[in-house]
Amino acid sequence: MKQKEKWSGVFPAVLIPFKEDYSIDEPAFRELVRWVAGHEGINGIVVNGHTGEIMTLLPHERAEAVRIAADELKGEIPVISGVSAEGTIEAIQHAKAVEEAGGEGILLMPPHSWLRFGMQPESPVQFFRDVAEAIGISIIVHQYPTWTKTSYTTSQLLEMSKIPNVVSFKIGQRDMAQYEVDVRALKKHAPDVSLLTCHDEYLLPTLIQGIDGALVGFGCFVPDLIAELVKCVKEQDLVAANKVYDRIFELKHAVYKMDEPSSTSHLRMKEAMFQRGLISSSLARKPVLPLTNEEKDEIRQGLQRVGLLKENIIK
Repeated sequence: MKQKEKWSGVFPAVLIPFKEDYSIDEPAFRELVRWVAGHEGINGIVVNGHTGEIMTLLPHERAEAVRIAADELKGEIPVISGVSAEGTIEAIQHAKAVEEAGGEGILLMPPHSWLRFGMQPESPVQFFRDVAEAIGISIIVHQYPTWTKTSYTTSQLLEMSKIPNVVSFKIGQRDMAQYEVDVRALKKHAPDVSLLTCHDEYLLPTLIQGIDGALVGFGCFVPDLIAELVKCVKEQDLVAANKVYDRIFELKHAVYKMDEPSSTSHLRMKEAMFQRGLISSSLARKPVLPLTNEEKDEIRQGLQRVGLLKENIIK
């Protein structure tokens, strides 16, 4: 049994605060991890996701992020780490480093070369099998949008679900028709795995498909609201869910400008969290370029409209 309940609920993808020299600000990161994890309904945290700027972190820094988070939480809730590599050998190395650093699971991303060149039909499932056999911790499958060349087919997802340590699917098709097909297939044929939406930009429409929870970057920004939304949907209280979602919608508009999460969107969220006093710095590593003063002012005005400016939530 894959302990579906353990892998359900809200799994915020947390940001990484940097010092002025762009090294990891460990005290600030610990403070953020502790704050996010302290909200009811948060069943795990994800480091080294796209929100956590995995692509600009060096391998040893990715492992260090896991170590810091695991040491801070001391098993209270699982720490999951994104794993991104172009080859299976490297992916296994990263996955083992997560395990050694105290992580309870990995969020396994596809090799990004597939985004450009596509993939052999048999490659994705074999990729997951090979990584799974090399580690003793759990795996969350990262499903990319259908418009990419590395979005897994329904049959591939079902084959992945048979791998013993595949416990969950982060499903981000961003195509509601295919999303529904995949969700129904997995619920029917793989009921022991959990399904987590990652659609920051339209959470409620995806949650009401019978999803077990959410793995979203916005959960780092407003973990209380995301957890409340998931709770309302699970209780089938759509009136309450819509009220919570109205608030989230305002915040998304202020921060993301309704974009599908991207490098710019995550940078905007980092700036918003800095302005709220939730992190020590809004710095991001190159090639991501800083926001303009005009963009920062725009975020400030958005936070003012929703009443979140200058709330020093972390004491």
